[in-house]
Amino acid sequence: MSFAMASNAVQILDIHSRAANVTAHPIRNQITEGLSQHAGQKWLPTMLLYDERGLRLYDAITTDAPEYYLFPAEEEILKDKADDIVKVMHTAVSNEGPVDEVVVELGAGALRKTSLVLRALSRSVSKPSDTPPISYYALDLEKRELERTLMELDQSTIGTEMKGKVSANGLCGTYDDGLKFIAEGGLEGRSSLGRLESRISETYTVQRLGRDASPDSGSSRSRSDGTEATPPSTPGAHQPLHILFLGSSLGNFTRGEDAVFLKSLPLRPGSGDTLLLGLDHANEGSQIELAYNDPKGVTRDFIMNGLLCAGRALGDEHLFDQDKWEYVGRYNEELHRHEAYYKSTCDQTIVDPVTKARFPFVKDEVVRVEVSNKFSERDAYALFAEAGLRPVHRWTDSASQYSLWLLERPKFTFSIPKSIPQAGTSVMRSPFSLPTIEEWQNMWAAWDVITRDMIPASMLFQKPIDLRHICLFYCGHIPTFLSIHLSRLLKEPDTEPVEFKYIFERGIDPIVDDPTQCHPHSEVPQKDEDWPALSTILQFQTRVRERVMNLYRDIESGKVTLTREIARVLFMTHEHEAFHAETLLYMLLQRAGTGTLPPGGFLPPVWDVLAESWNSHPEPTSETVTLGPEDITLGHDDAEADDDSTEVLDHSFGWDNEHPQRKVHVGKFKIEWRPVTNGQFYDFYIDKGKDMSKIHFPKSWVEVDGEVFVRSMYGPVPMKTARNWPLITSFDNLSTYASVKGGRIPTEPELRLFLDKFECGYEGGANVGFRNWHPVPATMGGPKDGGKGHNGGVWEWTSTVFEQHEGFIQSKLYPGYSTDFFDTHHQIVIGGSYATIPRLSERRTVRNYYQHNYPYAWVGARIAYDA
Repeated sequence: MSFAMASNAVQILDIHSRAANVTAHPIRNQITEGLSQHAGQKWLPTMLLYDERGLRLYDAITTDAPEYYLFPAEEEILKDKADDIVKVMHTAVSNEGPVDEVVVELGAGALRKTSLVLRALSRSVSKPSDTPPISYYALDLEKRELERTLMELDQSTIGTEMKGKVSANGLCGTYDDGLKFIAEGGLEGRSSLGRLESRISETYTVQRLGRDASPDSGSSRSRSDGTEATPPSTPGAHQPLHILFLGSSLGNFTRGEDAVFLKSLPLRPGSGDTLLLGLDHANEGSQIELAYNDPKGVTRDFIMNGLLCAGRALGDEHLFDQDKWEYVGRYNEELHRHEAYYKSTCDQTIVDPVTKARFPFVKDEVVRVEVSNKFSERDAYALFAEAGLRPVHRWTDSASQYSLWLLERPKFTFSIPKSIPQAGTSVMRSPFSLPTIEEWQNMWAAWDVITRDMIPASMLFQKPIDLRHICLFYCGHIPTFLSIHLSRLLKEPDTEPVEFKYIFERGIDPIVDDPTQCHPHSEVPQKDEDWPALSTILQFQTRVRERVMNLYRDIESGKVTLTREIARVLFMTHEHEAFHAETLLYMLLQRAGTGTLPPGGFLPPVWDVLAESWNSHPEPTSETVTLGPEDITLGHDDAEADDDSTEVLDHSFGWDNEHPQRKVHVGKFKIEWRPVTNGQFYDFYIDKGKDMSKIHFPKSWVEVDGEVFVRSMYGPVPMKTARNWPLITSFDNLSTYASVKGGRIPTEPELRLFLDKFECGYEGGANVGFRNWHPVPATMGGPKDGGKGHNGGVWEWTSTVFEQHEGFIQSKLYPGYSTDFFDTHHQIVIGGSYATIPRLSERRTVRNYYQHNYPYAWVGARIAYDA
């Protein structure tokens, strides 16, 4: 590692991995490996394209080839929205502005677009100081290009604006080098790069063999065997880190490898660290092919330069006779990717000048040198979920060709439920089978954020909703319910203290019109001092959670044989906790801004930036869609009578009201694309609704100084900001509103048919699984993907009363789960809210239920019409 100063203003630290020297010519090895493959499978590492000349040729593409829309689209976003991007990046920063903050750009290039971010960062600093509060580091492979671009930046007007606000220096190395350097604390005390050098050169060591940062056969990163699959812990946790990865460079990774790379980024969970990521959309194939094969041939020159680099790496720059090769590019529609190849124009043999190894090629044989993946909505959201990242905000160019995503690694995320093949078998594991340990850990992390971060001590003995228990009850109820069922299952003693099961076993859901009527429930203390201490409850919770982990260990070791009964208990208790997390949250919402604390470990929303984006969303081309007649299935087969079976992992579990599968005929009807919004109901309420006896002021609203706001976990939000969110209110309110409009609330089969056809799901970007801690505008009925979208993040009311259906069998494990509520007061709701875990929201057979006049649950509705 060496330290270089290109000028008094520009400093560059060479962080190339020392371990790379173990192999003298790693790029040579990759070239020979790629050329040794069978015909049709040969490849060359993409890194060959990015030597010093290649970087300049790429810069020429961005200036001389307007068909290459990626650069101008990203530049447009940054020109228009750089200040907003910086503003959202810094939502975790105090009002005094950023302090001792680092911004690292991966693959910095010519800095033309980056300069727009740097200028916005400078504007975010109120006044200059001797030690700039923001340190920018450009990471790239070519030292001379780093020197040139950073020198030009320093001598520009932007460099003048940055003085005393943002320092700019270089890191010379691969992606792996840079990320490992950061993760090991290389940028601690980063206000002076010079002071770092002597300490780092003594202490920084690399434990694994580094390879090129650009792809071999499609990856933009080193592919050393030691790649981290989980985020490392970065020293200096108090110092914010922001990573820039622009230009859709992630598209050069293979699918799957891109998620591994994102997961390896040293973003600390819940810290406020961010990633600004550019992704190209899955646009029209003809547009993409033209972008990568412009009429002037600039892109061709860039690609063909890679052959010179390959020859140079093998010992002869002219080893590949360019008269015998041509560039071929094509868009793979199925895989959403552009593929760049060298095509041999004749039969020929390349001989390695050093080893004399021979690499034969036949005429028209192709050698892949670059893959550029494109990202549909589904591709992007699936990638982020797999990488454990949360989209904080998204900016798109005016032609909707390209997006910049600001992402964070929050305290918890949820994976996409999908069937997974089981190693060594033909069995596909159902996503709704035995919960994985990871699912439990994510659920517990969510529960801990809600109960430990959001409920202040002053609220523990309070009832945010009169129809429910105090907050402390729920802290004890979840582990107690779990302990009771584990003890029954395993025939073990109850977790100590045993008396908890008499206090915390079951909560309450009294009849709204007559709260004296309620199903059987636990008798709870009437005085604050008679409740167990929170610390005692948390110790109990820890012991119960360890029992769950011990059971999984015993199943893994073979000490316990996994049966459906065991899996059912674990599924039931897991989902029970998920349901109650949502219950507790809609209770806490009533005190948001007056007691309840915002969720920690998630960047808070910037309402004005979000509102501008929401207001630009396209409206449906028509208000309704006509469906039916059609037969659909409801429910699935999941009989507890089969629970002795050891065929577990391919089985989907559900609650008793989901069984059995049955066919239902749905007649012809019309249904609105999107649920009723706050704005629609507010206009109706102000006009005449407030004077109607059946209409009540929604509990999701709050009046402040005579103005109506919408409740959020971050406090009240102006109606103009939340106007297009789905309205959360009772069935009675929405049913009356629908009647006034000449419609009705859809039946369960009608709504199920609509959602089956048009719900995009968690993988497609639906607002579930804590992607946000608030609703967002619905997107169904939009111009893309056949109208598929999401409803904004609410359960949806149906007009179907919750009652016993044909074939219903009461659960033996939890007898009162459904039957206690077959009371004609409850309506079926389906779907899921922004706080519903994907395991529930994605299982189409899930049926939730609330009383028709219950105003607190996060449920909305859309209007249906007879056709």
